[in-house]
This record gives sequence, C-alpha cells and structure tokens, in this order.
Amino acid sequence: MKRMLAAFCLFVLAAGAVRAAAQVNPYKDGTPGVTGYRSEVLAEVMIQEDKFSLLAEATTAEKYNWRPAADVRSFAEVFLHVCAANYNLYKLVGTPPPAGFDVKGFEKSTTDKAKVIATLKDSFAHAKTAIKAMSDADLDKNLDWFGGKNTQRGILLFIVRHAAEHLGQSIAYARFVGVVPPWTEDMQKKQPEKKEPPAKDKQ
Repeated sequence: MKRMLAAFCLFVLAAGAVRAAAQVNPYKDGTPGVTGYRSEVLAEVMIQEDKFSLLAEATTAEKYNWRPAADVRSFAEVFLHVCAANYNLYKLVGTPPPAGFDVKGFEKSTTDKAKVIATLKDSFAHAKTAIKAMSDADLDKNLDWFGGKNTQRGILLFIVRHAAEHLGQSIAYARFVGVVPPWTEDMQKKQPEKKEPPAKDKQ
C-alpha cells in the first residue's frame, strides 16, 4: 500500500511538472541575461521546447513508431531530428555539438519514449546555452550557406523556422492518432461551457 501511495504521489508531482511547463511565457517573464534579437530567438526556442516536451509526454510509447506512410519519419524520428538540429546547427554560431555526437543516423538511434524525452530536453538546453553564449556583435557576421551567404542572425532564424516546421508536423501526427495537444486541452478546459438558448414559447 505504501508503495502504491508513493507511486501515486510521484505521478501527481510529475503531472504537475508537465502542466507547469505549459505555462512557459518568455514574453511575460523575460529571458534573463539575454537581450535584443537573441532574446527574441530564445523566447521562441523556449516555447518550442515547452510544446515539443508536452507533446512527447502526451504521446503514448507505442505510438513512437507510428508514421503516416512508409517513407516518412515516425514520431520518434521527428523528435530526434529536431534534437539533432539543436545539437548540430548551433556549431555555425560558435557552440560545437556535445562530445561524441554523430548526426548520422541519430534520428533512428532510439524509439524509447523516456530516452527521446530526455534527449529533447537536453538538446534544447544545448540550444539555449548556445544562444546565450553568442555575441551580439557577431550577429551580422557572414557565413557560407547553401552556395551563398547568410549571417549568424539569419542562421538563428533558420534554426527556429526548422523546428517550427517539425512542431507542426508533430501536432498533425498527434491529431491523426487521437492525441489532443496538451496546451489546446488546457485552453478548452478554461473556456466556459456554451449554454443552449431557452426554447421560445409557441404562440
């Protein structure tokens, strides 16, 4: 009985932590230590982290292998593809990937729900550290980019846009398999119930 009670308490605490994450609002709470354009990018990254983490938690473990067609990414592969970008792309603005990271085959490295969620959180921590470590003075520095040129400012925009594309993909996957995004569910709970208008008396 004590074990069951302890397990229940842990579940309640974990659930509360997940719901608390849904309240991330860098537009209101700010991005301490970062200002200007980097603050704006960091705000978007924080919100993406929040939504990816919540969606990954809400998706059941058996759905991590689900894919809408044979030649597209599964749930797990989409999540890990975003992680790989978080680890790999910020090297372009000065922060190298973690030691031992190999982008090749990374998105197929696991389908274990707990590992995927942990990797999501770690990769977004890496992204936030990279943004904070940048210099504002380097934002307009030019780099070679797909046969042309781009600035570090533009590369940050690309990274955020890339993650946003795959967040939309993940939301579509979730809807298809019957998972309501947790932030949508929270908003629906806050909306007042619609009351039917009283029937008019027949004359």
